Formats: sequence, structure tokens, C-alpha cells
Amino acid sequence: MGKVKIKKSDIWIDMTPMSDVMTLLLTFFMLTSTFIKNEPVRVNTPGTVSTSKVPEANTLSITISPEFKKGADGKDEPTGNGLVFIGMTNADQLGQILDKMSPDCAGNAMLRKIFESQAQFGVPLSQLKTFLSANDAQRANIMTGQEPSVKAGIPLDSIDGGMSEFQQWITAAVGVNNELNLVIKSDSKTPYKTVKKVMSELQDMGESHYYLATQLDGKKVVDASNYLLQTK
Repeated sequence: MGKVKIKKSDIWIDMTPMSDVMTLLLTFFMLTSTFIKNEPVRVNTPGTVSTSKVPEANTLSITISPEFKKGADGKDEPTGNGLVFIGMTNADQLGQILDKMSPDCAGNAMLRKIFESQAQFGVPLSQLKTFLSANDAQRANIMTGQEPSVKAGIPLDSIDGGMSEFQQWITAAVGVNNELNLVIKSDSKTPYKTVKKVMSELQDMGESHYYLATQLDGKKVVDASNYLLQTK
């Protein structure tokens, strides 16, 4: 009996529907994603055992970093103080805050646009115009304390017994959006006295609800779990 030959045929899969779906998904994520602005001041947050998440939207971040100065050997040495910076992602609200804090800068279309593009800001009000008039590299140097002509950090000292500039910025921000989530991000090496000062300033304003940004520390979680087991 002769062998039956089976006709072989190539398998063809139409990939058009999959390509359409991938294009739609890519377009959706591009339109709905919020791009993170580059932050010139970054902090290493301390470890914690808390698993509570800090809100990612509708937030005002208060970053506190340690202050350094050049020593006799040319190396950076801590001064024992901290520097305070504020950041928001909503450009429209940033512009409205600038209207309240510095009408002179807000009236300049170029300076207003630059301010709205900042991920973080932190200089005395008297030097805000100088800060915004600088180029990107100079602004980054100012924020990191490498430009001695402009003081980095928002002042925490009260003015004539009234509100400090930090409190004025927070008041302006809350006035623009009273549902803001305040988030304090502090470097693990930041002097505690500066962190305490920021908390006291918020408390004096009646802003007693805020988040502390930390990172989950696996070792601390294990130690805490062992401690709870031992106490049972």
C-alpha cells in the first residue's frame, strides 16, 4: 500500500489586532502618566518598619537636607544645620502660589514659567528673582549650596515676631489647594533640630496632619517581628 503524503502548509498568524492593542496601551500610558521632574536636592530617607504608603498625588513635599560647607582641606563638612526646600508637581498651582508670594516675579511671564517648571525651590524671598533668572546649571548649584552668592534653603526664622517665610509658603500653598497632603522628606543625616523646627512651624500653623517619607528597612522589620514574638 502506498504512503499517504500529508500536504504541509505554513501557519500564518495575523498580528494586526495585537499591534493595535499595543499601540492603544502605549498611547494610554503616555497620556495618563505624570512625568517626574528632576530634583536637584535628593535625600536618603531613614529606614522604618511602617508599610503605610505616602500619597503620590496632590502632595506638597517638604525636603530637609543637611547643610555642608567647605573645610580647610577643601572637603565638605556638615554645619549642624538643615536646609528646607518645597516641591509640587502641579504647575498651575505653583503659578498661583507665586502670585501670592511674589507678585513681582509672577508678573514676569518668563520667570513665572521657570518657577512653574521647578521640581523644588528653596531660597529666601529676597533672592527668588535672582534664582529664577539664573540658568539651569546655576539653579542646580544654588540648590546644592555650591553657589555662595545665593543662600540655599527657605528661612525658618520668624519675621518681626510673625510668620517665617516657610510658614508663608505653606499658607499660600494651602490657600491655593486646601486638600494638599504635606509630606516631609528628611535625609537620615539631617540634624534633628531642623526636622523638629519644621514640625513645630507646621504645628503653630495648625497643620498637625502630615506624612513622613521613609523607606522600608528589612532588618528593622525582622527585629521588630522578633521583639513582638519574644514579648508574647
